[in-house]
Amino acid sequence: MTNTVLSETRGRLGLITLDRQKALNALNEEMCTEILRVLDAWEGDDGIAVVAIRGAGSRAFCAGGDVVGLHRAGTEGTADWENFFAQEYRMNHRIGTYRKPYVALMDGITMGGGVGISIHGDYRIATENTLFAMPETGIGLIPDVGGTHALPRLPGALGAYLGLTGARLKAEDCLYAEIATHYVPAANLDALIEALASDVDGVAGVIDRFAASPEQPPTLEAYRDGIDKHFSGDTCEAIMSSLSMGDEWAEGQRDLLMKMSPTSMKLTLRALREGAHDDLAACLEREYRIVGNIKRGNDFFEGVRAQLIDKDRKPRWNPSNLRDVTDEMVDAYFQTPPHGDLAL
Repeated sequence: MTNTVLSETRGRLGLITLDRQKALNALNEEMCTEILRVLDAWEGDDGIAVVAIRGAGSRAFCAGGDVVGLHRAGTEGTADWENFFAQEYRMNHRIGTYRKPYVALMDGITMGGGVGISIHGDYRIATENTLFAMPETGIGLIPDVGGTHALPRLPGALGAYLGLTGARLKAEDCLYAEIATHYVPAANLDALIEALASDVDGVAGVIDRFAASPEQPPTLEAYRDGIDKHFSGDTCEAIMSSLSMGDEWAEGQRDLLMKMSPTSMKLTLRALREGAHDDLAACLEREYRIVGNIKRGNDFFEGVRAQLIDKDRKPRWNPSNLRDVTDEMVDAYFQTPPHGDLAL
């Protein structure tokens, strides 16, 4: 056990708590390793019938991976980069193929790596505090952690929209987009945990007893036609062209995309399109190739510098526009990186 991943059993419930509050419960390699260890142990334990995961504190379920630490590892040339992503993706795959009910309590910020430990689970509980996003194109990455498997399976073109723009969603939109399966007020989560511990034979029934409707209607619904129209394009250029001929909302989305890494956008769209036809393992293996090759490029290090280190919010992407990101350049990211392929 680490002091940042707490595990306990209550009745027949196995409960994992991420406790790295100063970092908004962001994941590092040690945490991923411990979560994997606990999941493996509980899957073979007949005394455990259901697993739940939550974040400590009031702000975040899990705000992602420790990208500043990855920036440092990549700059220093250590193996921490490869080791972290490999272990994180193994954990994502374990969750997605887990043989016991898995309940993610998405109370607070749920971004990046936090999506990877929730969206592949059976039950994904949003609260009034939920704030979901896959914001990787803004820091020179792609929506990984199995995001290229999960996002294409959302209704319509919502996956491409969320993956490219990094749009932030509250609980009502998470339900609308089928990212969350249920809404439970945060004040009732402790009672839900106790109910799961004492009545685990009917996990769905227990959750249904606590489930409610969000107070606000989904905002995505009003823009759904536009999302499906503009983000169904086969290329990023087609999406941008469609947005440029749209309404005020569409123009706003185009302006937003202009701030993202052009390379990340093209990598993301291709990975999403390919991921629509592949299983989770294949998507994670592809993502591992892409992030391994991203380490050899510019945009991740520049994106993290601009957004999270210097915080000038002015990343200098290279290439700086979509037309200069050629198909050959994109193809290179999908090849086996120098350190080899992912072993799940």
